[in-house]
Amino acid sequence: MAADNLPSEFDVIILGTGLSESVIAAACSRVGQRVLHVDRRSYYAGNWASFTFNGLLSWIEEYKQGGGSDKALDVKVEEGEEALALSTVDTSITNVEVFCYASEEPEEDEEDGAKDGAAGTWSVPQTPDSEGEVERCLLESSSVDEEDAALVGDETSQDPGPDGAAEETALEVPPPLTQAEGEAPLPAEESQGEQQASLFLAESQPEPKKRITYNKIVKEGRRFNIDLVSKLMYSRGSLVDLLIKSNVSRYAEFKNVTRILTYRNGKVEQVPCSRADVFGSKQLTVVEKRMLMKFLTFCLDFEQHSEEYQDFSERSFWDFLQTKKLTENLQHFIQHSIAMVTLDTRTLDGLRATQHFLRCLGRYGNTPFLFPLYGLGEVPQCFCRMCAVFGGIYCLRQSVRCLVLNKESGKCKAVIDSNGQRISCGHFVVEDGYIGPDQRKNADSRQISRAVLITDRSILPSDSEQQISLVTVPPVEPGSPVVRIVELCSSTMTCMPGTYLVHLTCSSSGSAKEDLAPVVSRLFCIPASPGEESKEGEEGSELPTVLWALYFNMRDTSAVDRNSYDLPSNVHVCTSPDADLGSDHAINLAETVFRQILPEEEFCPPAPNPEDIIYDGERPQGEGPGFEEADSAEALAETSSGEVEGTERQERQEVVGEAGETEDVAKQETVAVAENEPRPASEE
Repeated sequence: MAADNLPSEFDVIILGTGLSESVIAAACSRVGQRVLHVDRRSYYAGNWASFTFNGLLSWIEEYKQGGGSDKALDVKVEEGEEALALSTVDTSITNVEVFCYASEEPEEDEEDGAKDGAAGTWSVPQTPDSEGEVERCLLESSSVDEEDAALVGDETSQDPGPDGAAEETALEVPPPLTQAEGEAPLPAEESQGEQQASLFLAESQPEPKKRITYNKIVKEGRRFNIDLVSKLMYSRGSLVDLLIKSNVSRYAEFKNVTRILTYRNGKVEQVPCSRADVFGSKQLTVVEKRMLMKFLTFCLDFEQHSEEYQDFSERSFWDFLQTKKLTENLQHFIQHSIAMVTLDTRTLDGLRATQHFLRCLGRYGNTPFLFPLYGLGEVPQCFCRMCAVFGGIYCLRQSVRCLVLNKESGKCKAVIDSNGQRISCGHFVVEDGYIGPDQRKNADSRQISRAVLITDRSILPSDSEQQISLVTVPPVEPGSPVVRIVELCSSTMTCMPGTYLVHLTCSSSGSAKEDLAPVVSRLFCIPASPGEESKEGEEGSELPTVLWALYFNMRDTSAVDRNSYDLPSNVHVCTSPDADLGSDHAINLAETVFRQILPEEEFCPPAPNPEDIIYDGERPQGEGPGFEEADSAEALAETSSGEVEGTERQERQEVVGEAGETEDVAKQETVAVAENEPRPASEE
């Protein structure tokens, strides 16, 4: 079946493969709707995508060249119909600037570089190229180590849940990966004294760090998975709850964010969050520890103590903190790193944010946050996979030129795609970037400033090099925005060993470089010329060195109301990513649109597990956990013992390729739940 000969009718056509659109596609397909999901790009996830380093360079060139202007629409419609053109130009990304600070000289020792590439203790799978293959989201699940997960209720003597017991969930978080030290074994004939002397010399003379060149980064480019939008997942947020409920969590793996940091008085400090962190902290006095624990305990059930805050309902959270007998140190931690709100945030909003942070502690680790391995772009692809499993059809590099409207009803009755084919539909879901200026009524959008850095070491060195850190930087100058930094290590499969991937995000007040460069210059060392290394003892020599940097602005339409678009009632708009740390807005928007399309249907009911599906009248293998959410949580939690449980499943997905041919891709995957088990090298 050729691309210009698709079925002539669908229940729902969705244009764009961002997170909201992908969730809607999965939800509609799951309840039996005929779904066509298309995107003009050559990769999945839109502005939520993740790229290899080389793929990102191609993306940069595309946006630097600009998309030109919209072409005049020339289509024929029937009597009683009219055509509504969609935009063919993506203007959501602006002010793209790239800087390379790594040496561009060829590598000195190619052989050593090759050995370096194979030095890790886990295999790095094939990661996405510019074609954005959906296979990249087929990750094997690992189980959460229940002994390592401590609920905040255990630490603060609070009730952890409605049942008063630790909650079991189906989202699987593997234990942290560690790298082998790689020390060569000592000869057997050496005496014990010689062995001890050799070990002492090895410890006292650490191996010098290898220089990372730009050619090395390009050579290892497939080890990078660089997100366009930087977000984390609250362990009790809307996205995690949906992943568990829908059973989509089995398509991906996640890691705990290991520490919360803040920038204060010119240095980076770790923020104590849980009870263990508070009482183990060396930067707080005994009195401060008691003050902080008392305030956090109050925030967990602040609704029951309204007399404490009712006089501040119209005042800022910052004003409220200053009346709670907290030191300046504690006020900073709570305002910027726990509540993570601005100075003008109202008291009730600040208390709710603090409560949400505390309730997310301990569900999977010692911080409230999770991060998906291989980047945030995995999550939309997981929902695309679910849609395809239940019959959705996917077409990349194909778009919709215009909508065909019924003049009498004013509703969209069909679309005309980029090949000129007319396809009827009941509902049309579209990404905001496809809406032209003529259809926007007072739709004022905001901008997000983004920066992506590749650095040579962590922003706060520690005993472990495999740290995932969230850093909050308060305004460095009056009027400047709060900057959020997420630092990722190589065990997240987003960068090559020996480097760190750093994402900076803030609300825009100017170009991305104007907003973020002052923060970068304070926290990182920027070489004066490519490859230049700061000497020991020089100013900035203790800071991480920036090897490569990208700045860009992204349009944020999350605050635009539906009534701001001049569109038919059965055309639904999905806004672009917002500046918040979590993804609650995207998930809530997806559910709202689904309710408008199918008000009587359940939103993303759990998909059955492969072993529960009956083929050709075969007897079931036993009712598994895929049919009830509670059973799903209990059964998947039991796999944390480390035993390997696997089943093979085949799924067929129709994907329209660049040549316009539709091919059925039969995929097999083995679900292996094993502690610390990497993806097999064969998948590379």
